[in-house]
This record gives sequence, structure tokens and C-alpha cells, in this order.
Amino acid sequence: MPRQARLDAPGTLHHVMVRGIEKRRIVDDQEDRQNFVKRLGDLAGETGTKVYAWSLMSNHAHLLLRSGPSGLPKLMRRFLTGYAITYNLRHHRHGHLFQNRYQSIVCDEEVYFRELVRYIHLNPLRSHLVTSLSELDRYPWCGHGVLIGRIKYPWQDRDYVLSWFGSRERGARRAYRKYVAEGVAVGRRPELVGGGVVRSHGGWSAVLSTRRSEEELRGDQRILGTGEFVEKVLQESSQPLGRRISAGERSKRAEIIVKEECRSGEIGFEELRMGSRRGEIPRIRSVIAERLIKELGMSLAGAARLLGVSTSAISKILRRTLQRKGE
Repeated sequence: MPRQARLDAPGTLHHVMVRGIEKRRIVDDQEDRQNFVKRLGDLAGETGTKVYAWSLMSNHAHLLLRSGPSGLPKLMRRFLTGYAITYNLRHHRHGHLFQNRYQSIVCDEEVYFRELVRYIHLNPLRSHLVTSLSELDRYPWCGHGVLIGRIKYPWQDRDYVLSWFGSRERGARRAYRKYVAEGVAVGRRPELVGGGVVRSHGGWSAVLSTRRSEEELRGDQRILGTGEFVEKVLQESSQPLGRRISAGERSKRAEIIVKEECRSGEIGFEELRMGSRRGEIPRIRSVIAERLIKELGMSLAGAARLLGVSTSAISKILRRTLQRKGE
């Protein structure tokens, strides 16, 4: 079955899940965790993305965020590609680190915001990475400790989340923690990460009731919300979305980038594509590859095809660039 298109526009609230390929680990030690979290924070600030809740497990991660002006796909491509390259370099491995496609769910904020914050922040406890709520309060690889004031990550939008629990910080912190404590006994919430009609219409009881009355449902596995919210998102997604870049536009912009850099280095495009390493050509090729991926969100394979080199060559270029910049 063909994959459905992402639903996104600047300002959309998303629950994002990333998983290791074949359920393998995506972090091995503290340095990996620090790298993962730092990249998330740096890119959130750079792209104007608001991060409300997050948790990093050994083989997957959850994020609750509001996409910035450039949208979710560009953020996630830069985030996951950059992290995977440094992880592979550090651990002397090759190949994919993450499942080919991260999962993103557009969320009805009015209905699900508080529940999603709690669900995401209780992940370390459900996964037995911590053994108690008190231990979770001090756990550094989750946004819960930030909200109660035990841990500081300036890039996490703490104030906005607490505003859902009270107008004064101290009272909001207490109310938030009480709400999280009440969620411990609830256990896993498959309806928050499940699919389609069930997720969009309040669980199996609502679905069965609707079936009995023969009322038609409108659901979508990419959306978490009421029926009205599902309809609204689907209608809006059929309209042009602000700053989304089409394949044709990306191709045009890529051509401009290549011409700009070739002109600045006084080299010809055909010579660049021939794989030559004469003079400034390797440096120009590296600059172009980095711009194609970071500015346009182009895949490694796409950049490789345009520049006439292999995907592994593009990966090596990005590794060297990251090492040089200390990223």
C-alpha cells in the first residue's frame, strides 16, 4: 500500500515517534544521549520549533512538538540524518540506524495536549528505565524533570506546558505532577499511538456504537482528534501548504545552489559530476552536498544522484563536515 503524505503546516502540533531499525538501540551510552538531546535542542531553536514533551528510550524516542516555519519534515531529516552519521562514526558501524520512516501524528490540542504530555513523560517509567515517579523527577533524558524544575533544558517550552495546569508556576508544577502521578496506574495508552477510526473517535466503544447506528465515520491514521478535527485537517491538507517545497521547486532550488557554488569556485558542473578531485572541487562538492541536505531537506541518495557520486560518498562528506564543525 502506498505511503500517505505527511500532514503538516507551520504551527501544527505533532506527536512524533522514531524507532531503531529492527528494534535495535539508538543510544548506547551517556555520550549518545547527550548528542541526541543537544541536536534536538539546537535544531528546535534554529528552526523555530516548539518542543513541549519528549522522552528518549534505548531503542526509540517520543516528541511532542509544534512545527516551525520550515515544517516538520525538514527538521526531522536534519535531526535524524545528523545524529545517525555521528552515531555510526562513533561506533564504527554502517547502514541505517532508524526505521526508514518516523511516525508523526497531527494532534487535536484542545482534547489531547495534557494527555500526550503525560503519556510521553511516563515512558521511562513504563519501560523500567526508572522505578518510581521520584526517580523520574530526576531523570535527565525526558522532559518531565524540566517541567517540575529539577532539570534545565532552555529549548523546551516549559512555560507553555505549565500554563495548562495553572496561572502561577508553583501551583502549576504541583498540579502537573499530580496529573502525572494519576496516570501511572492508567498504564499504556494504545489509542494515543494506534490507528485510524479508533484513534480519531474515542476508542472501541465509540466505534461499536457508531456501527450499530450505521453512522459513517471519517478517520485517518495520521490524525489524533475528534471527528470534526479530522475533517478540518483533511480539508486543509488539500490546500497548498505555506512553505512546503514541491519536488519541482526543490529541483529548481537545487539547480540554483549548484550554479552558485560552481560559479564561486570557478568550476564547471560537468567537471564536478565527473568525480574530479582537482583543486577546489572536493570542497565545492562538500558545500553543495551540505546545502542540498540542510536547506532543501534532500535525501542522501538524491544529493548523490545530482552530484554524480555514491550515497556513501555523500555520507562521508557529511561526516567530515560534522567533524570539522564539531557538531
